Amino acid sequence: MTIIRPTRRRFLKGAGAVGAAAAFPAPFVNAQERVTLRYLSTAVNQSPGIAARASEELGIDIEYIAVTTDDVARRVITQPNSFDLVDSEYFALPNLVPSGNLMGMDARRIERADQIEPVITQGTVGGEPVGLQGTAPSEVFYLTGQYAQEFASEPTEWITLIPTTYNADTLGIRPDLIDKDITSWASLLDPDFAGKAAILNIPSIGIMDAAMAIEARGDITYGDKGNMTREEIDFTIERLIEAKRNGQFRAFWSNFNESVNLMASGEVVIQSMWSPAVTAVRTQGIPCVYQPLQEGYRAWASGFGLPRTLEGRKLDAAYEFINWFLSGWAGAHLSRQGYYPAILETAREYMEPYEWAYWYEGQPAEQDITAPGGDLMEGAGAVRDGGSYEQRMGAVACWNAVMDENQYMIRKWNEFIAA
Repeated sequence: MTIIRPTRRRFLKGAGAVGAAAAFPAPFVNAQERVTLRYLSTAVNQSPGIAARASEELGIDIEYIAVTTDDVARRVITQPNSFDLVDSEYFALPNLVPSGNLMGMDARRIERADQIEPVITQGTVGGEPVGLQGTAPSEVFYLTGQYAQEFASEPTEWITLIPTTYNADTLGIRPDLIDKDITSWASLLDPDFAGKAAILNIPSIGIMDAAMAIEARGDITYGDKGNMTREEIDFTIERLIEAKRNGQFRAFWSNFNESVNLMASGEVVIQSMWSPAVTAVRTQGIPCVYQPLQEGYRAWASGFGLPRTLEGRKLDAAYEFINWFLSGWAGAHLSRQGYYPAILETAREYMEPYEWAYWYEGQPAEQDITAPGGDLMEGAGAVRDGGSYEQRMGAVACWNAVMDENQYMIRKWNEFIAA
């Protein structure tokens, strides 16, 4: 086994004064004075149901701008005037914040800032620390000033992103087509699944899934799977190319629908997967499990950010929308898709007790569990894959990230895809 000593990039610089949350509520936006917010994100982060509800309750219309993950970052850096609200992943912040195009959000205008879950703000669940490899949200949550281009190592009044959704990702499997127990990430590279496995072809995320599998197999111990050295990148890509040449991978998917179709068709029985994709397969009446694994989860989190150029009426409307988003209805809506919201208790107020017990407590469903659109997801008696919130988020091993050696990593990943 190759052991490479840990190295860590340091994002956190300086410290600011501790700010008070919720001191000044956001101004109310009169429903008769309509305003439109241009909402930039990937398509998977956009919900017509949430937009319709916000329009009805706030008089704020949401105009979704759907682009790829890379294009979200590109628009923030090159076209900050082209959107009013961005929903971006925390792992992108080390690239976005130095551009100076995002403003720190005033915690005093976020009514429930002090209720945001500590897994995001402190890196803990139930008082216990989770894995912080990669870009943990708690490391990039605060800025040293409203227009600062560096992160603060202590809480300040200025927040980078207000969480929209987060989750603990693992492998999706077709239990009806697999005749052995799956307990480890190493199963992604198990020769028994040659030609029936798939991996995510978004380099910065796919390579972390590969690293989870390679490390679980005992080939290497990474210093930080989210920030590999060139030596670690080379080792990882060599193992992937070897697996590919041995016929391990049926496909390399890059969008939500591809992953759903691969699993639903049975072409693939084990793969990188996202929680809503598992839901989409299940709602077709096809068995699909988001399998808890002994090495833990690869987590991610996304959140609302504001462009530096936002001002006046639209700035007020953005704060109003964010405060509404944290007040519960949106959180409950997203919870029914398998996501976790920024504030659990407000979401709970909009969920039935049996729904909360299923999604958050790991309890058997007392009634059928349905998706927001009404489609059946689970029958009565089912238990959520991975169990309770504390069991799932408490087992996070690493977070999505952009490596210091990102360009080198992408070049090597493309060599793997082309091999």
